[in-house]
Amino acid sequence: MIENSPKFIFALTNLGSERALKLEVEALNLPWLASYQRRGFLTFKVAQVAGSSLQQLVGQPLACAGRLCISLGRANSREEALVMIRADPAYVAGPVHFLKTINGWMEREAEVAQKAAVNSECIGTIVQLGANEFWAGLHWHGPFISPDPGGESILVMPTDSPSRAWLKLEEAVRFFDLSFCRNDVVVELGCAPGGVVLALLRRGVSVIGVDPAAMAEVIGEFTVLERPSTSQGRPWFYHCRKPAALVAKRDLGGDVTWFMSDMNQTPEVVLAECGRFCKMAPSIRHVFITLKLTDVTRIAEKAKWHDALAAMGFNSIRFQQFSVHHKEFALYATK
Repeated sequence: MIENSPKFIFALTNLGSERALKLEVEALNLPWLASYQRRGFLTFKVAQVAGSSLQQLVGQPLACAGRLCISLGRANSREEALVMIRADPAYVAGPVHFLKTINGWMEREAEVAQKAAVNSECIGTIVQLGANEFWAGLHWHGPFISPDPGGESILVMPTDSPSRAWLKLEEAVRFFDLSFCRNDVVVELGCAPGGVVLALLRRGVSVIGVDPAAMAEVIGEFTVLERPSTSQGRPWFYHCRKPAALVAKRDLGGDVTWFMSDMNQTPEVVLAECGRFCKMAPSIRHVFITLKLTDVTRIAEKAKWHDALAAMGFNSIRFQQFSVHHKEFALYATK
């Protein structure tokens, strides 16, 4: 349980999302008071909250936070910060992640492969913000918590990927623990030139791509001229070269299981299309959308987007900004 003395939490966020994170904390009515701040790094003072554990505190669903840690305080060296972590009763010989800022950007340290994080395992984090400024913290691994140090992606995009959208899909797989089966069919809006499509096809998933623009050549070997009505024994790609608003039920078939979108449209437009596609294809059970925001502080409005998805029948809904995002957020929902 939380002690009577106040605690401090530190959060790591993408550069430019600091204010958005504070607004998100306010929108959730969390009793956190913003304190010390540097680019990509914020601390909050947390008053006593009856009935809340430290693990629950750093498990808050904050889309702008790549990592939330109970702050153990500031140290003058990496070694001193490591001593602080090892001396804490909650830490029991788990991994310790180390990050530092270079030219204002947070970077993870190159390191040897570590065993996969285990749910409820306590993990240490050391963040270097300057020559003699190190912060030590703890968090507990669990669902919807990145397994990567500080939430910084370890993914390397393949050289033949036609766009960075490949990274967005693969990061979502790691963060949301997404799983696909060979019977899945994804409809993706704004699919060109094919970054997400390539990632899905190589995972054995067939895709209906909706976009008037041309696809990259690497997608060609999977492309079919007509949407198959039965399984082909291998993943396929059907290009529906129409604006999303002109897609009809006959373009989808009866076995679409996923709705995805990477369109450069407002969240309201994309969610309206999501609702329309779910009506045309009631077999859709999962949604993965990249929300494009001209102003990242709009993430404070996520409650209304949550309600729109809940009205469509989705009962598990989560928003998250990945390290590969700029003014974007991932949205994952499932029935």
